[in-house]
Parts: sequence; C-alpha cells; structure tokens
Amino acid sequence: MTVRGVRGATVANGDTAEEILNASQELLEKMMKANPKMRSEDLASAFFTVTPDLVSTHPARAARLMGWDRVPLLCAQEIPIPGSLPRCIRVLLHWNTSIQQAEVVHVYLREAAALRPDLTQS
Repeated sequence: MTVRGVRGATVANGDTAEEILNASQELLEKMMKANPKMRSEDLASAFFTVTPDLVSTHPARAARLMGWDRVPLLCAQEIPIPGSLPRCIRVLLHWNTSIQQAEVVHVYLREAAALRPDLTQS
C-alpha cells in the first residue's frame, strides 16, 4: 500500500466559524466524492492551512464534525504573501491506497480553482 497526497483548496465567504466550517466541509465532501475509493479510515493524516485573514476556527474542526475522529489532523497558517488569494483554505490528505498517482483527483473550489487550473475539473 502506498501513501498518496490529495490536494484541495477553497475559499471561505467570510471569517466566521460558520463560513470556515461550511467551506471546509464542502471541500472534504467533494474530495471524497471525486475519489470514490477514499474512506476516512484510510487517511494517514490531513494537513490544513489557512490564509492569515481566517482566524475564527480551525478548518480541521469540520473534519471532526464529519466523524473523522481517528484521523490525525493539523492546521497551520499560510505564508502571508502579498497578493495571495484571500480567505483561502487548503488541505493535503495523506491517503493509504493502492491506486496510481495519475488516478488521484485533486479538488479546487470557488476562487481557489485559479490556483491550479491544470487540476481543476470543469
């Protein structure tokens, strides 16, 4: 079994706990749907980052609310680069799977789709 990285990103509508949790949950759900073989029990860990303008809650809390009780989760702040996409939530899932790297589907939602247009599905 190999560990594959699965990337995702989205943008919260505002800096409130509700907006951050809604955006994070939507992102995680769409990542799971885009990778139908993915189950939370197969995740080695998840690493979330947020831009410095999001401080109301941790996006990892959305994963806990979805039942990811045994997945190790970590949150950090993105480097504050001038001109970066505001209110951005990013996640890197470490997935124990036998699928090939080319089969992994990365998910970029809302304005974050501009971060990786080469990986954004229409």
